[in-house]
Amino acid sequence: MKIQYLEIVTRDVDAVCAAYTSAYNVQFGEADAALGNARTATLAGGGLVGVRAPLRETEEPVVRPYWLVDDIAVAVAVVVQAGGEIAVPPMEIPGHGTFAIYLLGGNDHGLWQL
Repeated sequence: MKIQYLEIVTRDVDAVCAAYTSAYNVQFGEADAALGNARTATLAGGGLVGVRAPLRETEEPVVRPYWLVDDIAVAVAVVVQAGGEIAVPPMEIPGHGTFAIYLLGGNDHGLWQL
């Protein structure tokens, strides 16, 4: 299992980025509009961590791992068979890949296909 994208939704993007920079010596870039204006830094192994503000008033802070998969359609079917609820069906982000979000066991999870 590999995390391709670790999404952190917070009401204080600057504080979270500063804490991670201090603790882990990572550098966050400018906001990426394609990733909901997340500021990103590279994870060991080539993935990204993205820190962004909520996109709507009702969005709560969350930490959501997106697992790298070879075939997102197959992975979504497996998640549904396991009892997961698809919150966001597969959607392409040009230049980044295709993602989906699902809910299972009271937690948010994501899938990511390059």
